[in-house]
Amino acid sequence: MNVSPSQIFGPGEHEYDVGRMGLNRAVESRPAYVVGAAGEQDVVAAVRMAAAQGRAVGVLASGHSPTVAADGAVLINTARMNGVEVNPETRFAWVEAGTRWRQVVDVAAAHGLAPLNGSSPNVGAVGYTTGGGAGLLGRRYGFAADHVRRLRMVTADGRLREVTPGSDPDLFWAVRGGKDNFGVVTGMEIELFPVSRLYGGGLYFPAEATSDVLHVYAEWSRSLPREMASSVLLAQNPDLPMVPAPLRGRFVAHVRIAFSGAEGGAELVRPLREIGPTLMDTLRDMPYAEVGTIHHEPTDAPYEAYDRNVLLHEIDKKAVDTLVAHAGPDAQPPFIAELRHFGGAYAGPPEVPNCVGGRDAAFSLFAGAPPAPGSRERRDRMLADMRPWSTGGMNLNFAGVEDIAPAVVRTAYRPGDHTRLTELKAVYDPGNMFRINFNIPPKGTPACAWPGSGRDK
Repeated sequence: MNVSPSQIFGPGEHEYDVGRMGLNRAVESRPAYVVGAAGEQDVVAAVRMAAAQGRAVGVLASGHSPTVAADGAVLINTARMNGVEVNPETRFAWVEAGTRWRQVVDVAAAHGLAPLNGSSPNVGAVGYTTGGGAGLLGRRYGFAADHVRRLRMVTADGRLREVTPGSDPDLFWAVRGGKDNFGVVTGMEIELFPVSRLYGGGLYFPAEATSDVLHVYAEWSRSLPREMASSVLLAQNPDLPMVPAPLRGRFVAHVRIAFSGAEGGAELVRPLREIGPTLMDTLRDMPYAEVGTIHHEPTDAPYEAYDRNVLLHEIDKKAVDTLVAHAGPDAQPPFIAELRHFGGAYAGPPEVPNCVGGRDAAFSLFAGAPPAPGSRERRDRMLADMRPWSTGGMNLNFAGVEDIAPAVVRTAYRPGDHTRLTELKAVYDPGNMFRINFNIPPKGTPACAWPGSGRDK
């Protein structure tokens, strides 16, 4: 097998249960084996073992985004592969497969630099980036996938490859946006940016201000500089001790702000502050290393959530009214909803082309539902009623376990790009070994033949 027995775990072993469980318990995997990879050669051996046994391969890093149950598969847990190296002269970082953004942020911040990380620094850097990556510097610099310089990955033939625009242009194009459909990425070299501070935080408005907040926000967002990233979260906060006292047990319209310009952040947000009194105002000048406090998202506690999203080409007054009707406080929604501003550099082509879709979006609308009866149905009614403003696409980083059907995955890409992805899949993974994911079946194969198709929902 070429994998040390100490790194292969089967049912009944403690390490097997630890290694197979993601944080989102909406999906629970029972793989044939869990491989606790400590380095690239472990990944090579695991892929070769799967090929020899005719098994699928799944990958789990930080555990935040399992989508398809890896039952009977070889599940490679890359959490131990968490090295980070930063070159402050070139402004590049080398990031291993299991590294979380928090590690990259901290190492880069010591040099006055920042990666294009997500709003939660606790998610895995590689999976986020290969899915596109829309974070708090994205309107200024573009998708995280746009700024990958090279990759190391293991493909279905068990080969460890150094993938660059020069060596493997097709594969380099496909992986940046195609996630783990083409192999297991063991490391990536990414660009860093000279951002050391932000003007950021949150404005927490009471329930009765929700409609005003969204109407003002929609108009305010039309003329912002690229350095301003923002979103609005609509959520009912639980009445629990870990929730700040002013927000505890209350419905809140939470405006998140991350301004990376040199100055002028306070003046830019003045129209939002003029909406009215807030429950909390945490806007401040902060070091970039504290970027995770802006969205203040959950960290490593297990949860069960059913996430979906649509991309919007605009949001006008009628769109706001529709959103408030479904997700505002009077509706008592059994889900959370987030409207996130896109545009800016997201809309432009990357220097080295990739397959990331959604560049025509002005906003994303995310909705996360708990397992409570009726919550997903109400979430879906909201998303359906927002379709008049939809681009027809969705963002893979915000997709969930109900979005695994190939027909849904296809909407994350431009039509021509998706066709090309299926053609490249037939070249690099004709047996669809890498199908424990948002799957792109090889061209010429019926989509229903693979796990992740509508048949399995």
